[in-house]
Amino acid sequence: MSDNSTLASNADLAGSQSSQVKGFNRVLGLGSLLAVAVGLVVSQGVMVLMLQGAGIAGLGFIIPLAIGYVLALTYVYSFSELSLMIPRAGSLSSYTEVAIGHFPAILAVFSGYVVVAMFALSAELLLVDFIIDKIYPGAFPKYTVGFGLLALFTGLNLMGIDVFAKLQSALAFIMVVVLLILGLSAVGGVANPHPEGIDLTSTWNPLGAEVITLVALAIWGYVGAEFVCPLVEESKNPERNIPRAMIVGVTVIFVTIAIYCLGALLYIPADDLAGSALPHYDFAKAVFGDVGLTFLAVAAVTATCSTVNTSLAAIPRMLYGMAQNGQAFPQFKQLTKTTKTPWVAVLFVAAVTGAPMLIMGDNPDAIGLLLISAAIAWLLAYIITHINVIALRKRYPDIKRPYKTPFYPLPQIVGIAGMIYAVYYASPAPELSDQIFGAAGVVLGIVSVIGVFWVKFVMKKNLFTPEPIEKALEAE
Repeated sequence: MSDNSTLASNADLAGSQSSQVKGFNRVLGLGSLLAVAVGLVVSQGVMVLMLQGAGIAGLGFIIPLAIGYVLALTYVYSFSELSLMIPRAGSLSSYTEVAIGHFPAILAVFSGYVVVAMFALSAELLLVDFIIDKIYPGAFPKYTVGFGLLALFTGLNLMGIDVFAKLQSALAFIMVVVLLILGLSAVGGVANPHPEGIDLTSTWNPLGAEVITLVALAIWGYVGAEFVCPLVEESKNPERNIPRAMIVGVTVIFVTIAIYCLGALLYIPADDLAGSALPHYDFAKAVFGDVGLTFLAVAAVTATCSTVNTSLAAIPRMLYGMAQNGQAFPQFKQLTKTTKTPWVAVLFVAAVTGAPMLIMGDNPDAIGLLLISAAIAWLLAYIITHINVIALRKRYPDIKRPYKTPFYPLPQIVGIAGMIYAVYYASPAPELSDQIFGAAGVVLGIVSVIGVFWVKFVMKKNLFTPEPIEKALEAE
């Protein structure tokens, strides 16, 4: 009991020292944090997958959307508890290494963020390339837009220019407004009347097997709100605003996606939505005509710029932090002399993002496969997060926790079970299972082998032996 009380005092002292040493200003209020929670979720990939899910299940898609929302709340609770218990501007590896060891820490960050960059960012760049070519045929050579944006934001991050990062709040809200305008205009039939012959209830089967199995696809609409947590040291009243930003964020996303999907079902037959590689193109054209395509082009480029730039800024810094802890190649600690940017890590993330584009770029249908494979990797990171909460509750029951998960351990149990279920049913069609699980399995398998080798022979530590929590609480 006394040891845990001491640790609690250490946590308070470390937090105070950290703010003084680093000189962070607590300038981010609830509005700014909410923009981050929403902005890292809204992307073209979400726009595509949600419409495809609505096409498969019709109105019944509201069921997996609701289940995905509940699962999102469980990871929000876990991240809130961990980030305020260990209030550091680090990443998931900081929580995991003191909960269940270095190997799970490496696996969590690489599966949840680096592998996701390989799949999700590649899909995002392919999407913008496809959508611009469809709206303006032949205007740009193949891959020019996608690789051009990747090169642009790689260069900006290497130069330390963070203009787009500062615009993240505006870009996030613009994208939410775009989706709401599109969805509400479609529901109300404001621009063009609803076409005849579309019956929303003809295939209504909310408890059908295929509806429930779409949870993995639906939850992709909620992943990423936890990017609020690394901002804990720069947040005003983080004990209140960090959890609220994530909870309100995923709630706003749930409402927005529901309206967006309902609007699409009123204009486009469900089978057409399910079978389209670019359903948001079909939706915008059906609601607004050709004017809607220009509207969509601006929205698509804005969403991709926001997502890619933020990822190229955040993920390399996670790798830099892991390298500082000995969990990754020491080259990731290399900084540019002038801007102090982790340039090796930036180039690494850019490389793993661009490679899948070359491999799968000729097939627009591959985008959905990339996104679902990314969802599997991200869900694994969330499962580890839930396990972290349970492990730290047992090891340090009396340590100070500014935020405690309500109804513990129910959210963690539900979250783990639900996400395992979502992974099991990740494939929307049996014929796609081999490709989806093959892509995710091969990459995660390689990461696991490298992780085991690194911990055992480079770090010379046990795979699952946690570090003392004082390490995470000490001022950097």
